[in-house]
Amino acid sequence: MALPTPDDAAAALAEAETSRAQLAGGLGLPSFFYSSIGVTAAAQIATAAVEVAFDTGWTRLLAIAGAAAFALTAGIQLFRFRRLNGVRIAGLTSRVVLGTGRAAATSYALALGAAFWAALAGLWWLVAVCACAGGLAYTLSGRRWLRLYRGDPAGHARAESAGWLVVISALALAALALLVLVGR
Repeated sequence: MALPTPDDAAAALAEAETSRAQLAGGLGLPSFFYSSIGVTAAAQIATAAVEVAFDTGWTRLLAIAGAAAFALTAGIQLFRFRRLNGVRIAGLTSRVVLGTGRAAATSYALALGAAFWAALAGLWWLVAVCACAGGLAYTLSGRRWLRLYRGDPAGHARAESAGWLVVISALALAALALLVLVGR
């Protein structure tokens, strides 16, 4: 088999890029995609705040249920996305659904920290506001990512780096430890 000429290779690459751009522009989202992710992120923030404030057996179960609801919703929506479009996009899974993008991670961490503080102070109305704000910011960051992805699929298709995930996780654990220590 003969190697392609430089012109043939350039034409094939241009065709592949056009195909990728058409696919990205034509992606559909399952019904209630953003709203279900945002609502369950808000519920997870609220249930975690209740656990931090009371730290009993039932509140641990509540926090686990909040995390499980988020995980179940994420799994269902990713399954529905795959079935609707026939593709998986690592960036969508990582940055939109799991919230590892900088905007989602930062807004989630701030909302969670504020909800923890409000719960420890007994300001339950503020816990609800923080949880709702966190879920909304999570959703808006996902919408922003998808808009950017559609404009530049090659530049936004990959998931977050492992190093960034380690940094996010370490900061979240440090913040949680600090809040728990201050609240006791």
